[in-house]
Amino acid sequence: MEEKKITILKDGPYEVTGGVPLNEMRIVPNERGESAAWMKTREYPLQESYHLCRCGHSKNKPFCDGTHAKIHFDGTETAENIPYDESCEIYEGDGMTLMDKRELCAFARFCDPNGQVWGLIEDRKNADLAVEGACNCPAGRLTVVIDGEKAEAELPQEISLIDDHPKGKRGPIWVRGGIPVIGSDGTRYEVRNRVTLCRCGQSRNKPFCDASHMTDPESDED
Repeated sequence: MEEKKITILKDGPYEVTGGVPLNEMRIVPNERGESAAWMKTREYPLQESYHLCRCGHSKNKPFCDGTHAKIHFDGTETAENIPYDESCEIYEGDGMTLMDKRELCAFARFCDPNGQVWGLIEDRKNADLAVEGACNCPAGRLTVVIDGEKAEAELPQEISLIDDHPKGKRGPIWVRGGIPVIGSDGTRYEVRNRVTLCRCGQSRNKPFCDASHMTDPESDED
């Protein structure tokens, strides 16, 4: 079977091959309006290959309809392809370490409940809450390390389209389970368990999401 992978086409869509499952995941808030859980709301029919819109203007979202060519979309990749472990900030806590690469933030806000992950690592008794908050971060910005081991949930190899219902926004493309992402020049980005790819076309950290969809009216749910 062909390798599951995502190939970025120059100034065009994401080409997904290898039979990668595609679904939609909604952010579910708690009673305080904080991001609390994920809920799967839709599963698309399994296809061996498909193309996901990257410019944000397709009339057939989430799939590409060729609009990128009509609007002369500039999909230039600007993200530095530096390994996560070599480029993140390190916060030391009580028997825990928090790794944080802030430029990957997709503003899903799972780091906020219970006093924020940065505060939770200050007390070892909060380890479970800290791990939960970090692991729910779809972009992989945050990683909790306990006793030298990264606490990372085992995720299936699939793509989830984020529905940020509390904010009324279509969020980024959540790539889960270590699916390779290949740049338009053939360069492979670091394979990680969690990454989010821009689908509004506005990110300044392409191909990754930088939360620009939060201020882009085209990313509204309607």
